[in-house]
Amino acid sequence: MPAAAPAAASPAPPDGGTGQTLIRAFLDYLLAQRGASQHTVRAYEADLRQFQRLCPRWGGGDVHALRRYLAQLQAAGYERRSVARKLAAVRSFYAFLVREGHLARSPGQLVRTPKLPRPLPRTLSQRQAAAVVTVPAAGAGTPAGLRDRAILELMYGAGLRVSELCGLDRGDVDTGALTVRVLGKGSRERIVPFGDRAAAALAAYLSRGRPRLTGAEPTEALWLNREGRRLTDRSVRTLVSRSAAAAGAPHASPHTLRHSYATHMLDRGADLRSVQELLGHASLSTTQIYTHVTRERLKQVYLQAHPRARMPGAE
Repeated sequence: MPAAAPAAASPAPPDGGTGQTLIRAFLDYLLAQRGASQHTVRAYEADLRQFQRLCPRWGGGDVHALRRYLAQLQAAGYERRSVARKLAAVRSFYAFLVREGHLARSPGQLVRTPKLPRPLPRTLSQRQAAAVVTVPAAGAGTPAGLRDRAILELMYGAGLRVSELCGLDRGDVDTGALTVRVLGKGSRERIVPFGDRAAAALAAYLSRGRPRLTGAEPTEALWLNREGRRLTDRSVRTLVSRSAAAAGAPHASPHTLRHSYATHMLDRGADLRSVQELLGHASLSTTQIYTHVTRERLKQVYLQAHPRARMPGAE
């Protein structure tokens, strides 16, 4: 009988020095191919450096070493959510190594993700949201006041992430068609409609606010600070916090307005798939959490309104 063919050799596991190079190659891949933000890349880098430090045998793709690493994290007091995030970073890295031919298989798929509670997103009532977006942080007629009002109206009116809003250029807003072109996560572009109130606030800002904020250096940025430069995420977060506090909703954030946008759309009859497209979610499962919010709200309405919802004397 003919001799059996020798088994194909597995790629050699990376050594310590090569490991540093591979991590850098993976981070470059996230930026160039996956469109990840600098913030995301920095978080991945920190998690992978820690993984390499605590798990010296990571390069061989040993699932037992990976499990010991996760046990170390839990023993050190990391919350399940943090452990799950770090495991997600390691899995992505191992998948990259397999795709590039540095490992034959990934041990990440053999390790179970810690089960996480899924808290419902914090939302505002429709009345609270209206109050937040109509409270100007500066004088109502000043350039900054016109800008702030337009920011709040557009953020809630189009359900934008704060990074999406701050990245807008003047040409991204079409006040005639009442749409805004948004570059979301993963560099995915979408066109989002907005309403009359946001349109009116934008028109006032563009005609009477932005021209007075424009500095010596020309810029396409839509939102300008007093020096004529693009407004930062931090400034918008501060604006929302101040407006929310003045409106009696002190814990609201830019993402609270986005959550409220989605919830209010569903409350008023929008279908889930449309809301997914408007929010720019890659997966419908991400959007489905808002159906839980609306179900809880419907339950409260029922308990308050139906005459036989509660036993006599029940609170």
